[in-house]
Amino acid sequence: MSRKFAKSSSILLDDNPLWYRDAVIYEVHVRAFHDGNGDGIGDFQGLSEKLDYLQDLGVTALWLLPFYVSPLKDDGYDIADYTQIHPDYGTLHDFRLFLRAAHERGIRVITELVINHTSDQHPWFLRARDAKPGTSARNFYVWSDTQERYPEARIIFKDFEPSNWSWDPMAKAYYWHRFYSHQPDLNFDNPEVHKAIFDALDFWLDMGVDGLRLDAVPYLYEREGTNCENLAETHAFLKKLRQHVDSKYKNRMLLAEANQWPEDAVAYFGDGDECHMAFHFPVMPRLFMSLYMEDRFPIIDILDQTPAIPESSQWALFLRNHDELTLEMVTDEDRDYMYKVYASDPRARINLGIRRRLAPLLATNRRRVELLNSLLFSLPGTPVIYYGDEIGMGDNIYLGDRNGVRTPMQWSADRNAGFSRTNPQRLYLPVIIDPEHHYETVNVDAQQQNPASLLWWMKRLVLLRKNYQAFGRGTIEFLLPDNRKVLVFVRRLSDEIILVVANLSRFVNYVELDLSAYKGMVPVELFGHTRFPSMS
Repeated sequence: MSRKFAKSSSILLDDNPLWYRDAVIYEVHVRAFHDGNGDGIGDFQGLSEKLDYLQDLGVTALWLLPFYVSPLKDDGYDIADYTQIHPDYGTLHDFRLFLRAAHERGIRVITELVINHTSDQHPWFLRARDAKPGTSARNFYVWSDTQERYPEARIIFKDFEPSNWSWDPMAKAYYWHRFYSHQPDLNFDNPEVHKAIFDALDFWLDMGVDGLRLDAVPYLYEREGTNCENLAETHAFLKKLRQHVDSKYKNRMLLAEANQWPEDAVAYFGDGDECHMAFHFPVMPRLFMSLYMEDRFPIIDILDQTPAIPESSQWALFLRNHDELTLEMVTDEDRDYMYKVYASDPRARINLGIRRRLAPLLATNRRRVELLNSLLFSLPGTPVIYYGDEIGMGDNIYLGDRNGVRTPMQWSADRNAGFSRTNPQRLYLPVIIDPEHHYETVNVDAQQQNPASLLWWMKRLVLLRKNYQAFGRGTIEFLLPDNRKVLVFVRRLSDEIILVVANLSRFVNYVELDLSAYKGMVPVELFGHTRFPSMS
């Protein structure tokens, strides 16, 4: 396929409106990656210094967690200013330099647009609590004289919040929040809220950001008699947002964070006129279930339940991220099973999930880590790698909330894992010193020097993915051999036909496949390019 190149501010990027379908996304928190000024907190200067590493890894897009002005009660998802950088992470000038440097390396940048709620320290909320009831300023948020409204809406953070309503003594009214009480929900029935959100979106897209992750989109509207999720009004707003983006910008992407069952999540694509991408949350826990059960059924079952999506749309897949391994979209029986096998220590549990990184979840079993990553990169969708998982970083379940999976990136065996030059006591979180995952052993420098390391294996996997568009755009067909311990499927796009065979068992297994449809073809193993005898 021939492609043109677009030039903007002396930056060259592939002029491809569907770039997200072939992407390999790397998720990183600015504060966790590299400290450029020596204060113990990662910043944009430090992130810019490590772009060569990310280019060498082969990723094509960076997803940055919130870096805006915030009280940081929820790791930045409690935003107090949508158009300013938190001082800990640098300045708008630092961000522009980072963005230009990323684009020069062919790496696109995806940032967060947290549109469901703000911090209670945002000027909008401070103004709303002082304004008179019924005014536009007050109606930026959702207020009530009683806690009895919307009783069918579930409480998401059950470990922390007893209600979706909290009393504000200054406003002398209750305000609505689907997450923490310090994160009041915006009122999307107010047109002024739409305008404010569009202004924030334009600010970052005008600067050159390539994609926006829309946080918590299922909860934008509230209606009596419903669970206040996935409402028609939400989809109408997203169509309006998409139209705005498409009319003003080129090659930009909206990613929906909707932790829903497949039939509900697929609605966020609309008819190709809402979000370009959406996370496929239910796939993730079933990958872990299939691995422990040594049975392909959970994976095939959830993908069979997944409706077709518009041609230009794409799922985003991940194994782990900055939150807990969520178990909201599984049955109660499956949740109990996952707790039993992956979180026997109650301290590893939070909300309805498990706060562990990939390597500890898999008992640091290299074969299992490779197997799940292979499935991540070969199932339909765009893979998302969580920072540090490419080297098998560990976690610390003794840290509060989900901070145990948000510790500093481990660059070397030097002080502070090479993350910062500061006094270790000043680090925003302590580095990992667990004997099995100690930063002196698990770090980038050590693995870069070892061609047999997990890092080098991940680099080869990323390159393989980028070489075959069938992974990002092709169809999938499951083969069903008698041995249920083996997962087999074919990805196909034009003349690219890729057979994936995954042994989910701890032990060697045999499998008999009917490949008569491919008679006369010569199989080539993709990692080593080894040719096998032609199929007869």
